[in-house]
Amino acid sequence: MDKKQITNIEVKKNNRNHIFRYICKHETVSNPEIAYATKMSLPTVTQITKELLAQGLLKETGAFESTGGRRAKALAVDADARQAVGLDITRNHLSFVLTNLTGEILRYKRMYLPYITADDYYHEVNARLEQFLDEIGADRGRLLGIGISFPGIVDLEKEIIVDSHILGVKDLPFASVSRFFSYPCRFLNDANAGAYAEGIRSEGAGRFFYLSLSNTIGGAFFNHGGLEQGTHFRCGEVGHMTIIPGGEPCYCKKRGCLDAYCSARRLSETADGKLEEFFNRLRQGNEEYGTQWEKYTAYLAVALNNIHMVLDCDIILGGYVGSYLEPYLSDIRGKVAQRDTFTDDSLFVKACYYRIGAAALGAALNVTESFIEQV
Repeated sequence: MDKKQITNIEVKKNNRNHIFRYICKHETVSNPEIAYATKMSLPTVTQITKELLAQGLLKETGAFESTGGRRAKALAVDADARQAVGLDITRNHLSFVLTNLTGEILRYKRMYLPYITADDYYHEVNARLEQFLDEIGADRGRLLGIGISFPGIVDLEKEIIVDSHILGVKDLPFASVSRFFSYPCRFLNDANAGAYAEGIRSEGAGRFFYLSLSNTIGGAFFNHGGLEQGTHFRCGEVGHMTIIPGGEPCYCKKRGCLDAYCSARRLSETADGKLEEFFNRLRQGNEEYGTQWEKYTAYLAVALNNIHMVLDCDIILGGYVGSYLEPYLSDIRGKVAQRDTFTDDSLFVKACYYRIGAAALGAALNVTESFIEQV
């Protein structure tokens, strides 16, 4: 195959991908509209959409009103033609998300299941996955695979979970996990998965840092359509950034880490382990919880200012705590502005869009995106 022929194949593949992505972002379109938006010829667009229809990835939904000639066919993505499951593993819980080609959350389920380093754990996860799929009547034939979110360093090149302090895992090969499931598996760090969910389908997402404030703290840097992983896949691990030298002990055995001051546990442990209850009491004006919140946000502001000084981009607050922060953004931004050397504009601090199941969704979207890239 000569170079020109290879180039033509690549051009056609890129055109197909561009057209399919355009249709995914718009509910109903016509070939002339696609041609205009993508700056491709109408015959090229018509041929590609014909192929996508034949593959079952598109469907005709009627016709648009005539503007003087033949009525244009209305086309839409058959979103449920392919689906993916996201699986988020934490120390004490397991979450499932089922999504489709447009990133819609079709079903979400979270359950209590403490992690143990034994085959029995993964046998149980697989059993609960199959039960989840049965409950929602999922068509296994449409399932592209499983995206698995892990709290820890996930090395995509060596295909291992390098280190997860919180789970007590070291050098766990992907294959040692995927062998328990009947579907192809892809792996992501939990904060990376949360960032991926926020950024991959967002029209305006350019560069942002995602700060995951859950029972452990993680972070991820999303940069123009993808994740920055870092040389050793540790990019964004701000949970172990030192806030107070020699300060409170962290589960990583060091002292003064951000995780020791701003994990969700710092709030929930004062409310019988229930984060929702903490925020309920905070809203009710409870003085004790108000004092705890002031301490928490003071440390959080230090971290946010440090991150912004290094990266100079928006920061999205996610994770368990992030899902409650919308009403408190003004207060948090005010504390950050007091520390900013260059400006008092702290609008770069934003609340997350996905407040439930972000890591599981991001892991699932990683699966669907890998499929869409090959369309």
